[in-house]
Amino acid sequence: MRELREERGLTLKYIAAYLGVEFSTLARYERAEWPFRRDHVVALLDVYGVYDDAERTALVELSQRAWRINQWVPAASLQEQRSGDDEMAIDDWWLIQRAEELWIYANLTVPEPVQSRDYANALITHTVEQPALVDKSIRQLLERQQAFQNKVDNKPPTRLEILIEEPVLHRPIGGRLVLQQQLQHLTRLVELPHINVRVIPDRIGWHPGLNGAFTLCKMQRPYPPVALVHHLDGRLLIEADGAKRYEKTFEKVQEVALSPTESAALIDTLAHTEPASGSPRTA
Repeated sequence: MRELREERGLTLKYIAAYLGVEFSTLARYERAEWPFRRDHVVALLDVYGVYDDAERTALVELSQRAWRINQWVPAASLQEQRSGDDEMAIDDWWLIQRAEELWIYANLTVPEPVQSRDYANALITHTVEQPALVDKSIRQLLERQQAFQNKVDNKPPTRLEILIEEPVLHRPIGGRLVLQQQLQHLTRLVELPHINVRVIPDRIGWHPGLNGAFTLCKMQRPYPPVALVHHLDGRLLIEADGAKRYEKTFEKVQEVALSPTESAALIDTLAHTEPASGSPRTA
């Protein structure tokens, strides 16, 4: 809505008076501190001259969804995001790039923000259901990773706190050589001061993280944390008190993980172990 206002050269003061609200109220709307009211969105679309039915409907529906605390996005909608057909859905990377900290628990694969190119390529090739979207999905992920890397290279960088199950470091996604290159990539990343990777060793039995992988986006105040949980049939976005449960779970899993130094040493050892002769190069 702020973009529409600025494109038309209208001031906050003018639009606030038009809506009959305080200047500070409209500013909070535009900073996403408060969700827009549906009737305000309809009025603003009129004054901004947005008359396309599809665009109006999408923006009004988005304002209605903004009042919901949690959101389930089915797998079909995630495919539409990849194809560019669902521009109004909240995208994972939109949240990730705006987080001050990312707390990631990974129990099956290396998480996206720290995947190597070939590892990401192998995963997408096997997980994207529509073959026509494979190349676009790979290109999109690499572009997003680059944008994220540019973000973390600035000051202050986004801090990454990653907890990863030891079996992930042995699972040959893309083949043994691709896995080894991924581990070498991780070895370089953990040397950066804002990236902390800790491994949960095989010897650990039950712990709270076994309920499933998740990413917790720690947003800049006053925004609350947001948890992202992926399932076979879609993705769940969890806010408010629900996200706090994931925060507590992450902290409990940290208690059973190896120290950062021990974890870095383990990853380095595995990264410099030559793939066994005759190991497959693709998975």
